Amino acid sequence: MKKLFICVVLTVSFWSCNSNKNQANSSEIAGYKSFGSKISDEKTIAANDMASKYSTLKLGDTINVKFKSTIKEVCQNKGCWMKLDLGNKKETFVKFKDYAFFMPKDSKNNEVIVNGKAFVSEESVEDQKHYAKDGGMAQAEIDKIVNIKTIYSFVADGVLIKK
Repeated sequence: MKKLFICVVLTVSFWSCNSNKNQANSSEIAGYKSFGSKISDEKTIAANDMASKYSTLKLGDTINVKFKSTIKEVCQNKGCWMKLDLGNKKETFVKFKDYAFFMPKDSKNNEVIVNGKAFVSEESVEDQKHYAKDGGMAQAEIDKIVNIKTIYSFVADGVLIKK
């Protein structure tokens, strides 16, 4: 009887630990699936307003912001980054704070709300090639990448994907 009791306690403990781990990475919020830190859909700015904010930033500037956009591209390796549309052929490159969570690889074209830090950065040729490979770009196109480029960057601590 004692062995059965111990088995049951260990099984329940194991199950609850696994259950909590999954909840930390994603959960449900009214109309959205949540990833990372809990955020709401309140006080969100539009993508084109975010583009305007980026246009005023210089290298080294950082702002805290929450905005809504559409996913243009997601890392096909493990979902560790995404590109969001800002309108007028502009985009922002989003990574996730401390790599604490990843996005579903099939989330392209979904509406999202991201919360975090926006900044302008320079991306090395090596990094550009790495991200191009992760994004599924053809090797011939990857080989054409030869210059450092300035990009709109974002580190998200929380993301909501519209269901």
